[in-house]
Amino acid sequence: MQINWEGVMPAVTTKFTADDKLDLDLFEVNIKAQLDAGVHGIVLGGTLGEASTLTDEEKSILTRKTVEIVAGSVPVMMNIAEQTTKGAIAAAKQAEEDGAAGLMMLPPMRYKASDREVVAYFKAVAQSTSLPIMVYNNPVDYKIEVTLDMFEELLEEPNIQAVKESTRDISNVTRIKNRFGDRLKIMTGVDTLALESLLMGADGWVAGLVCAFPAETVAIYELQKAGRIDEALAIYRWFLPLLELDIDAQLVQNIKLAEVYTKIGSEHVRAPRLPLAGARREEVIKIIEEGLANRPTLPEYKGLNTQQELA
Repeated sequence: MQINWEGVMPAVTTKFTADDKLDLDLFEVNIKAQLDAGVHGIVLGGTLGEASTLTDEEKSILTRKTVEIVAGSVPVMMNIAEQTTKGAIAAAKQAEEDGAAGLMMLPPMRYKASDREVVAYFKAVAQSTSLPIMVYNNPVDYKIEVTLDMFEELLEEPNIQAVKESTRDISNVTRIKNRFGDRLKIMTGVDTLALESLLMGADGWVAGLVCAFPAETVAIYELQKAGRIDEALAIYRWFLPLLELDIDAQLVQNIKLAEVYTKIGSEHVRAPRLPLAGARREEVIKIIEEGLANRPTLPEYKGLNTQQELA
C-alpha cells in the first residue's frame, strides 16, 4: 500500500488482560473506533504501545491482527526502536512479512549515537526494506536530534519519506518546508502543538489522545484542512487539558485511563509500569471527567475535504 503521509494516525496503545497477555478483543474494539472516526493510518508499537515491553512475537501478532481488522482501508505501520542496526533490520523485515505498509523509526536506543552513526543506522535499515519510513525525531525524550543536514543525507534513500516532528519547535515545520518542500512529509507528533503545527504546514498528526477521543481528533484535522479554523480551534481549546496528558512521563497510564472512561480500553499496563494511584490518579480523573462533562457536539466533519476536491 502506498502511504499518503497526511491525516490523523493514532499511535495506539497495546491492550493487555489482567494476567498480562495481549487482549486482542479489546484491541479490536479500539481499532474499529479509530476507523469509525475516520483516521488515516494506524501506528503500532510506539511509546504508547509500550514497545519496550513487547516481545517480537507479540509485535507480529499485533501487526497481523491490525492488518486483518483494517482490511486495506488504511495503512498499518510498525515502530522500530532497537539497540542495534542488525536488530532494526530484522525488525523491518519482520514487519514487512507481517503485512505492515510502513515503518516509524527511532534513532538507536540506549546508545547516544553521533550524527554520522544515526544517519548510517537509518540508511542501512532503509536499504534493507521496500517499506516507506517515517523518522521519529524526538530529541526531548530520546536525546538525539535528527537535524536538517542529517535529513539531507537521509533523503538520498527514496523510502525515507516522512518525519514525526516532535522537537517541540513549531518553527521547525517551516524550516523543513523551506528546505525540502514536499519531499519530506511532516507528521506533527506532539498533541499540545498539533493544531499550531498543522496550520504552519504539517501534513498530518501522529496522535496520542486520539486513542480515547478519535472523533474529536479527526474533526480538528479535517476542519482546519477545510479552512474552518474557528470550529477546529473551539474543539482544540476544549481538548487541550486532555492533550496535556500526552506530554507526561506517565502518558501511557494517563491515556489508558482516558480509554476506560470512553469505553474503548482498559487500564492494564505491563510491569514495570503500574496503573495510576493516589493524588495523581485523582488529578487525571478530574481532567477526564471535566472533559467529558463539557464534551463538544461535533459538526459533520467526515468527507469535508473530499467534497472540496470534487467541487
